[in-house]
Amino acid sequence: MGCATLLWIISGASWGQDAWSGNLAVASQYVSRGFQQSWGKPAWQAGLEFEMPHGWYAGSWLSTISPYAIEGGYVEMDLYAGKRGNIGDVGYHATLYGYVYPGARVAVAKTRYNYSEFVVGADWKNWSLVYSLTVSRDYFGDNSQTLGVGTRSHSRGSGYLELARRLELGKGFSLTVHYGRQRINHFAEYNWQDAGATLSRNIAGFDVAIAYGRARNAHGVYRRVTTGVPDENGHLHFSDPGSGTWYFTMGHSF
Repeated sequence: MGCATLLWIISGASWGQDAWSGNLAVASQYVSRGFQQSWGKPAWQAGLEFEMPHGWYAGSWLSTISPYAIEGGYVEMDLYAGKRGNIGDVGYHATLYGYVYPGARVAVAKTRYNYSEFVVGADWKNWSLVYSLTVSRDYFGDNSQTLGVGTRSHSRGSGYLELARRLELGKGFSLTVHYGRQRINHFAEYNWQDAGATLSRNIAGFDVAIAYGRARNAHGVYRRVTTGVPDENGHLHFSDPGSGTWYFTMGHSF
């Protein structure tokens, strides 16, 4: 599940009248755009946002990650700023995101995973449509050196399109279904689609959710993923990070 979709799901509980707002959460694992970023392990997550007049806002969101999924990485930090508003019944937002992975890089290519995206989205009733465009040189470190494809190609211009719908089930329960499609510019074999569903409810002031997500790549390039760096016992860790998985999240908004 993408960060933009997660923020949309909890927006009703997270953003109050005060200028500052935030949330703390623990998840059984961290899944983003259908991929398991914490290698199937629990993740701690937190967000903080400052809302300004005329719909402007800025904030940060972070999650623990696994170095087996992202070489040398233990934390993902998202920094963002943008503007939101309404035109009639349609809500909109335009945001610049920077995704930072302190200390993480593909060592063999000396390439960092950090990247940035310009994100635009619209909400209508219980529907949400969001498009994220990579504006940094690479998307998540993808280039000819790290992927072993071509010679001097980079992945600026990659895009992620996501569509979500939230269904109110009554008694405080809501179900959000999600579909996403990631295009990696210049590296079509690495494109993927993902889908998922999240059942959520606020219980005694806590936002509780159970979710399922998975990703699919037509060429199978993500089925056996490893950073190529052995652990302290000399073993390599392999995984299929896009395989279908269930995960649980509990958080509190303030």
